[in-house]
Amino acid sequence: MGQQEKVATSLAGTVSEEISASLTAVDAELARRYPGDPGTRQPVHTVYVPGDVFAPGILRSWGDQALAALDEHAPDAASFAAVLGIPEELAGPVHDRVRAKLEREPVEDLRIDFEDGYGPRPDAEEDEAAARAARLVSEAYANGTAAPYMGIRMKCMEAGVRDRGIRTTDVFLTGLMEAGGLPEGLVLTLPKVTYPEQVTAFVRLLEAFEKAHGLDAGRLGFEIQIETSQSILAADGTAAVARMIDAARGRATGLHYGTFDYSACVGVSAAYQASDHPAADHAKAVMQVAAAGTGVRVSDGSTNVLPVGPTAQVHEAWRLHYGLTRRALARAYYQGWDMHPGHLPTRYAAVYAFYREGLEPAAARLAAYVAKAGGDVMDEPATAKALSGYLLRGIDCGALDTAEVARLTGLTRADLDAFASPRRGDLTVTAP
Repeated sequence: MGQQEKVATSLAGTVSEEISASLTAVDAELARRYPGDPGTRQPVHTVYVPGDVFAPGILRSWGDQALAALDEHAPDAASFAAVLGIPEELAGPVHDRVRAKLEREPVEDLRIDFEDGYGPRPDAEEDEAAARAARLVSEAYANGTAAPYMGIRMKCMEAGVRDRGIRTTDVFLTGLMEAGGLPEGLVLTLPKVTYPEQVTAFVRLLEAFEKAHGLDAGRLGFEIQIETSQSILAADGTAAVARMIDAARGRATGLHYGTFDYSACVGVSAAYQASDHPAADHAKAVMQVAAAGTGVRVSDGSTNVLPVGPTAQVHEAWRLHYGLTRRALARAYYQGWDMHPGHLPTRYAAVYAFYREGLEPAAARLAAYVAKAGGDVMDEPATAKALSGYLLRGIDCGALDTAEVARLTGLTRADLDAFASPRRGDLTVTAP
């Protein structure tokens, strides 16, 4: 053991106590503002359908149309991989998992749109459509045909449509309550937010609804859609999106980038409005930094190039969508919008290839970290967090199986959750 070192200090114990006391308010503020990721599943996409188009069986219809597109334009693993440039060793696993996903759960997150996709309608017509949406969503959750997440996008808080947006929200939520209560997967999307005060106003609306129905405070959360330049940079030069998260008072669950409204707002011509435009990259980077650590998740936007028409045209649209999705994943935008059933094959192909190609390297690095073994990379706790999050997202979307991750890492799902949690404290690893 050698000679035992003498330990000496110079400061009185009260110094540490005084410093801790001085930082009590900061500690509380950090815990409030930056609680970390909620640890729940994040859908890989959001599908928007207009309020008058939403109907029973629409999710199955999207899945069937996506499968039909595969059958027509890429009927086997080799042809699908050739179109998208998927490596040969991944062609079979990705193709098989994409088809299984489209058969089992074609849509992970559905938003019934009462904004741009629905447009202005007579009040009685929108009232009826909102009430119908509530009934059908409740029935879908009751009979097991719902997507994991479902909800509405109402009209925004701007003066011209504010009352209509408030009423549609009220009709929809009231309909859910009368049909048996709010489903766990309920999501609300507030579009075209320009000022934090509009977020504050929506919070007041939700608080009033919760009070009217005796719901727990904070039961209703919502996404904020970023579609204007003012939501990124306010007139005073501050990052308005960060103030919006704060204005939500813990209710914000996501920030969704609106590709076309935002691009038009900053003057991008129609031919160049896309999620990989430099203006889009800047907006999403600000959103990402503002949301980091808050538990609010960032979603990419969509492409308006639809995979329809002759096979060559479908393949071109598929390659575009696949490339944009892969690009977003590499930039840590794990969710996006899909506007057409034909986007589903390439959404899942991109997501599954992303996670499957990195499965073995990520698992090996995490296992080495847990075993404190060597390797060509010296990983830290932050990297273990990132590796665990990567594997968990892969499991949640169906790209990876829990059993294969356990086999490669020696870790259980609970172990992965503990590593991925930013406030995990002491970690005890158990055998799978």
